[in-house]
Amino acid sequence: MELQKLLGSVRKAIDDYKMIDDGDKIAIGLSGGKDSLTLLYALSHLRRFYPKKFDIEAITVNMGLKDMDFSQVEKLCKELGVNYTIIDTQIAEIIFSYRKEKSPCSLCARLRKGAFNIKAKELGCNKKAYAHHFDDVIETMMMSLIYEGRFYCFSPVTYLDRSDITLIRPLIYVKEVDIKGFRNAYNLPVVKNMCPVDGYTKRNYVKELIKSLQSESPELKKRLFHAVQTGNIPGWEKSD
Repeated sequence: MELQKLLGSVRKAIDDYKMIDDGDKIAIGLSGGKDSLTLLYALSHLRRFYPKKFDIEAITVNMGLKDMDFSQVEKLCKELGVNYTIIDTQIAEIIFSYRKEKSPCSLCARLRKGAFNIKAKELGCNKKAYAHHFDDVIETMMMSLIYEGRFYCFSPVTYLDRSDITLIRPLIYVKEVDIKGFRNAYNLPVVKNMCPVDGYTKRNYVKELIKSLQSESPELKKRLFHAVQTGNIPGWEKSD
């Protein structure tokens, strides 16, 4: 995927759901994965010409896992003119050594979000951007159906009253296959996730299930996404 196509999809999502206002300072959650690096690339270029002026900060919550080197991510941020902050934590030690969690994902997510939100506010950010993409949308909806028995998905824009910060998801129109293409075309410095439970989650199961169903019904993902947009899920109504 070329940069121009990426920017077009991101701008459409931002406009459809009014994600950005004049004067916003947006903290990007930068895990080092292909999705967050693509989001960094998109917003760093979009801010140069988007009619509403905004600024961005890149933040990585370092869980303390061994062999995760963010030096090339830092180099990319400098090239793009984006301030970059790494928050060093002991989340991995707390979860795997101290608490010995058998299902660590939920606690890990809460700890990472807490550390991220505190730093984002310290840096003067009023919004934060996560790199959830098109496929994440339909996978989340399917997980909700299968494991919770309800038709639900996260919203494109969510105000978090506890932290007084608004969460936006500018990649919701970008498919994972296109992100992979963008990563390869622009040689993004992806940092391998060293988490011992990476790839063994309920989300991974649902991803494989959708992939299997998609092989029999090529338009499945498109229809599932349409269902989310038109299914009266709070926050998915397009702005006028």
